[in-house]
Formats: sequence, structure tokens, C-alpha cells
Amino acid sequence: MHLQVTAKVLGILLVFFSATMVPPILIAFIYDESYLVFLRAFGITFSFGATLWILFSRSNSDMRTKEGFLITVFFYIALGAFGAIPFVDSNGLNLALHDGLFESFSGLTTTGATVIQGLDQLPKSILYYRQQLQWLGGMGIIVLAVAILPMLGIGGMQLYRAETPGPVKDSKLTPRIKETALALWSIYIGLTVICGAAYWLAGMSLFDSICHSFSTIAIGGFSTHDASIGYFNSPIIESVGIIFMLVASLNFALHFFALKEKTIAHYFSDDEVKFFLSILLVSIALVTFLLWRESIYQPNIALRMSTFEVVSIFTTTGFSTAGFSYWPSIIPLFIFLGAFTGACAGSTGGGMKVIRVLLIWKQGIREVHRLIHPHAVFPVKVNHRHVPTEVMQAVWGFFSIYVIIFIFIMLALMLMGLDFLSAFSAVGATINNLGPGLGAVAENYQNLPIIAKLLLCFSMALGRLEIFTLLVLFSPMFWKK
Repeated sequence: MHLQVTAKVLGILLVFFSATMVPPILIAFIYDESYLVFLRAFGITFSFGATLWILFSRSNSDMRTKEGFLITVFFYIALGAFGAIPFVDSNGLNLALHDGLFESFSGLTTTGATVIQGLDQLPKSILYYRQQLQWLGGMGIIVLAVAILPMLGIGGMQLYRAETPGPVKDSKLTPRIKETALALWSIYIGLTVICGAAYWLAGMSLFDSICHSFSTIAIGGFSTHDASIGYFNSPIIESVGIIFMLVASLNFALHFFALKEKTIAHYFSDDEVKFFLSILLVSIALVTFLLWRESIYQPNIALRMSTFEVVSIFTTTGFSTAGFSYWPSIIPLFIFLGAFTGACAGSTGGGMKVIRVLLIWKQGIREVHRLIHPHAVFPVKVNHRHVPTEVMQAVWGFFSIYVIIFIFIMLALMLMGLDFLSAFSAVGATINNLGPGLGAVAENYQNLPIIAKLLLCFSMALGRLEIFTLLVLFSPMFWKK
């Protein structure tokens, strides 16, 4: 284990992260607000990172897979800690350290859960900073970093493999990892600009359009208003949100090849996309019917409300227009459960990922067929390709650990006094990087016990790093030479 190179890379990454305090400073200047909070955060983060970099600058060891896992986890922990400085230091927020950590981790992991109330009265610089945290966490700031690290003589493939979501992590869009990271970020930035322009043309202010484009493409769900997208009460703005939430929830590799090949045909031939869209369409139809049957809305309004809420929650974005948690019957629980499937692998979304659910479904169908024809061979295929056994084993391993950890965290929250629905949804909302829950956490996490908030920070990190990247550090084998 080369801890020196780990500390060196962590220092480099923190120096880069400190630069993200500059845009909020500019926003504070524009709106005549105090910028000292972000200036202090910049100084602390830069100083700490530069110190690590200088102390271990002579370490030139090769970065192996172990160091990749270690840097990924430590960097997220460090980002969560240093990212909390503006929240804790701001006099207007008056957040305790644990609340600042919760808000920071929620932003960086694109969860969207919040402990802050009264967003409409907050300084613009703080509002912008929250949105920026989600935007950086959306694609994964580490993927941006590995585009720069090769220029410093440090390989980045290990970081990319640790950060990339989905069951298959070794595929690259281009031969070089630097080019892959740049390709992903070029698409990510392009979509953000187009989304922001669309929001602005639909009626948002320039500030709101920039902020909401950050959290939409990041599949984050933070908003500059307590009422979220419902604040605007605009079908056009909601339509823009639906379109870009769907785009951001698809595998970014598909976007890459769409630009490269100048065709969109492969979207409609991809099994994961077809399965994902099928789930959304069926769910929208069912929720619309239930809203109409319960006489909550007229049919056209029911369709509008159900479409936005289903797309927002199923993609794990977490925006809201009507507050689905207050709808009657089974509707809230049904919509919430959709976040467990989540978005597609290789997207900015959370959840278990559509491809894993699809593979588990196909495996179940195969077992039924085996009962009928015990000696026949039924390979599991995706996009007409045989899925390797090791991938299926990884999927089942992920699902098993996911369920076990989910149950343990939920029971821990119930021991702290939360009722079953609130504990279940709090874990589901954080480990799936969704944000809004049900019961006591339907709108805000402010009233939870301190230990519960810290435990949910751990749950957010588990979801963002897809469990194994974080859990591998708890294995004694990991630390053996």
C-alpha cells in the first residue's frame, strides 16, 4: 500500500477543489453579498491540499487499484468535510457542524436531501454553491481530475474504475483515460448549457436557469426555492425538466456515440433504455389513473403531475411540483419504490441502476425456463450479447450487500426513534441518492438526531460509490501487502 502517493494525489485534488470556491465569490460580488465565507473556505482547502502535495511531492510510486479505491473514498470524505465549511461558517444559515456535513455530502453525492429551510431568503451565493456542489458531484469530480492527473505524471484509470457507476467498469470510450474523461465532461458541460438555455427561454430568471440546469443534469434535485420546480407553476418549465432529466439519466456512452456517429438509432436498440422507458410509461399511466380515480386532479392535470413526479423520482432527481408524498392511497410508496431501480448505468443518476434490475429479471426468467427444461442452456443476453458469469455474480453480490446494509441502517434509525416509514424512506432516499422521502423526512431532514444524520451521510456515500468501492476499505485483505 503506497500511502504516500495517496496523500499526494489527495492534496492535488483538494487544490483543484479549492478553485471551485471562486465562482461563489463572484456571485457574492454581483449580488453585493459577503464573500468572506468562501474566501476562508478557499484558503483552508487550498492550504491543506498544498501542504499534502508538497510534503509527499517526491513520492513517484505507481498508483495501483488499491490506491485508486483509497483515493476515491478519502477524496469524497475530504470533499464532504471541506465542502461543509461555507455552510457552517455562514451566519445566515447557523448550521451546526453535523448539519453542514449533511448538506455538503448531500450535494456532492447528488442526493438532494436537505436540512436547510427558507431557501427563498438565502443569499444567492449560498444557493449557487449548493447547486454547484451537485453539478461537480454529478459526473464525478474525480473523472475531471483524471483528465488532468496524466499531465502531472499520475495515471488515472484506477480512479475512473472506482468512480464509474454500473456493473461493468472497465470499458472506455476512447483509448486513453484522459480523453475518456474529457469526452464525458464535454458532453456533461454541453448538456448543462443547453438545459440552462432551455430553462431561461421557458421563463426562469438567468440565475435560476443556471442553478437548476446544474441540478437537473447532475440528477441532484437541489433547488433555489422551497417549493422546488413547483415554485414556477409552469408546464413549459416542467417539460424542459422532464426532457433533461431523462437525457441525463441515460448512459453517457450512448450520448458519446450519438455525437460520434451522428445518429440516435442506438438509443432505441439498447435493452437498458427500452426497459427503463417501459417502466416509466407504465408507471406514469398507473399513477395518472390512480390520481384520477381518487379525484385529486382532472385527467389532464393528473397526467401532467404524474409525469413530472414519476420521472423526477424514478430518475432519482428529486424535484417536486406537487409533493407526491401527500398523495393518497399507495401512490407515494409506489413512486418512491421506483427510485430503487434508478437511472441507467453510466449516467449521473442513482439507485441500483436499470441494467442490474434488468439482469436480475432476466436471471429470474431463466430459472423459470430451467424448471421447464432442466437440461437446456438459456444464456442471459443484453443487446444480443451473452452476459459473462462474473458480471452476473457481481450483480447478485451487489444486490445482496445492498439489501443487508439497507436493513441494518434502517434498524439503526428505528432504534433512534424513527417510525418504520420514515426510517425506510430515509435510507432509501439516501442510499439511492434520491433526496425526498416519506413520513418525517418528506420535506426536510432537520429534525433527525445527530447520529442519524451522520449515518445517512455514510448511506449517501455508499450509494454514490456503489457500495463496494467504500466497503472494500473495511476488508482486512485490502490492507494486506
